[in-house]
Amino acid sequence: MPELPEVEVTRLSFAERIRGARVIGVRVGKPLRWPLGADPQTLVGRTVGDVSRRGKYLWLAFERGGLLMHLGMSGSLAFTMQTGEAGAHDHFDLVTARGTLRLTDPRRFGAVVWSPSLDEAPAHKLLAGLGLEPFDPRFDGTYLYTSLHRRKVAVKTALLGGEVVVGAGNIYACEALWEAQIDPRTRSDRVSRPRADHLAAAVRTTLARAVELGGSTLRDFRDAHGMAGSFQLQARVYGRAGQACVRCGTTVRRIVQGARATFFCPGCQKR
Repeated sequence: MPELPEVEVTRLSFAERIRGARVIGVRVGKPLRWPLGADPQTLVGRTVGDVSRRGKYLWLAFERGGLLMHLGMSGSLAFTMQTGEAGAHDHFDLVTARGTLRLTDPRRFGAVVWSPSLDEAPAHKLLAGLGLEPFDPRFDGTYLYTSLHRRKVAVKTALLGGEVVVGAGNIYACEALWEAQIDPRTRSDRVSRPRADHLAAAVRTTLARAVELGGSTLRDFRDAHGMAGSFQLQARVYGRAGQACVRCGTTVRRIVQGARATFFCPGCQKR
């Protein structure tokens, strides 16, 4: 599933190129997770403004309103001058004078939704429950400590939920907890303030490094240029079960938490 780094990498790969482009056509294919919510023809003639991100959502602003886009479980966006005929998994085309932004989504859990603004439905409803951005100055040890102590779940589960902080998907939560030397099974309300400081910093640095490396391509993620990510090649624990921890030499373990695989080092990650 594309997580925050992959969505941010996607945004960076086409945002400046599409900004200021005039829409000359819209194609809607098979139904996605939610309906578009507007007549596609009402988008024709509009000019694309800034492309921003909130969590794993992209917001394509127009002079009035905008499109909220989500890549779902397997979606990707491509922005090219020559797109060719739409294939079976190409479900939305925003055709502009500078190229076509195409959403490809084999599993169709993605979405393209029209909203009058980010502060109105449906965008406001979809974004209302999201936690802080990891790069928000307010996301620090104090905030994380307070948020974790309101819950009584495994700390990794709290990170994955999205209500505390957005973007700490499975691979990145495993890596951040390794960086902070915290056992992923530790109950969230038992994380001390100093450890919360370390974990907040680890979440930020892990996600920043992932963006720099183009995200993670575990199956088929590509940015709008068609480039794969390489973060997974530098993972310290994720996908390394049975191998030696690069920090202490203990064998990395794999367990299952909430139907998701968790990788950690039982030697240097403490409860």
